[in-house]
Amino acid sequence: MFFKLQAFGILLIMGMLNLAKAQSIMPSDSLATPETKYLFNSMQKMAGNGVMFGHHDDTAYGVNWKLKDSSDVKNVTGVYPAVYGWDLSGIELDSLWDINQIPFTTQARLVRQAYERGGINTFCWHMNNPFTLKTSWDTSAVILKQLLPGGTHHEVYLTWLNRAAKYLGTLRGSAGEPIPLLLRPFHELTGNWFWWGYDNGTPDDFALLWQFTVNYLRNEKHLHNLITVYSAADFYTDWEMMGRYPGDEYVDILSFDRYQLDSADTYQTHMKRQLDIMQQAAIEHKKLTAIAETGYQGIPDTTWWTKQLLPLLSEYKQLSYVLIWRNNGPEHYYAPFPGQGSASDFLEFYRSDSVLFQDKLTPLTVYGPQHQQRYNKNLRRND
Repeated sequence: MFFKLQAFGILLIMGMLNLAKAQSIMPSDSLATPETKYLFNSMQKMAGNGVMFGHHDDTAYGVNWKLKDSSDVKNVTGVYPAVYGWDLSGIELDSLWDINQIPFTTQARLVRQAYERGGINTFCWHMNNPFTLKTSWDTSAVILKQLLPGGTHHEVYLTWLNRAAKYLGTLRGSAGEPIPLLLRPFHELTGNWFWWGYDNGTPDDFALLWQFTVNYLRNEKHLHNLITVYSAADFYTDWEMMGRYPGDEYVDILSFDRYQLDSADTYQTHMKRQLDIMQQAAIEHKKLTAIAETGYQGIPDTTWWTKQLLPLLSEYKQLSYVLIWRNNGPEHYYAPFPGQGSASDFLEFYRSDSVLFQDKLTPLTVYGPQHQQRYNKNLRRND
């Protein structure tokens, strides 16, 4: 592990030198906390030196286990992923559990643990429909502009934002510092299966809702630890991806969700088209990029990791991270577990220089020297 970290440290220094030659991208929030700025800068430095690997709800549950401080990814590779995905869904209704029945108290503990070891936490939000109070997949009775100031459902939306902000504000490190978080609201925004989808409201309505949401969390709730992720679904043109874009001052990372649903050739064709479009948009808007969700349910292809995903990550080196969807049980999973058919291939994937797991990141390289000192202090305390 020492040699892996040492080698990656050299690559990171090279990345810093390359970054110094180019203009550094700043967080869209000018008041971002020191740890948040450091994380965002670190993500820029790592881009081109390896794509961070993530898994949704990784330490909360997996195949044949739940809430047992385990990880299917770690059980196969021996290390945790670099990025941890979570969901805010349920917090808007003042629920004690998220959409996947994880107590928010447990989720908060797992977020802190990931942060302490130098992992990165990202939140999506399958927000319930504020017009019907049904799930996010209920697209009925929606008029996006009615959530804005003066709208019929603005107060409902404010209440929901307040509840989310209160919870996010509790996510703090050992010294009381706000944990930097990637926030991915209104994800898969080019689709039509969520209430905020493309068929409900004009592009301007959506952009105004995004702007209001980000401004409210920053300026009214004083959450300056949020790195904002713009997340599309399927698209064929730049306009389809960026037509609802709210503006550079409200976005830090461009991303999309795309799964393998049919043949490998079709997956590769769609992924490369979308990656090409996204990378060009990122250059124009000076943003980082990510594959916010992907995977192959059940992983029936035993070489999927090295034959399908790895070639994409090796070709599109500027990606910041890729996140695989959750392991909900033996009939619904996206990451391997011990004994699963693709586990040995996943080990080869893990060993690639194109991919970064937790063992190639440290609190120092991700969050800075102060966080490393706190991490070391906690280690000594626990010895």
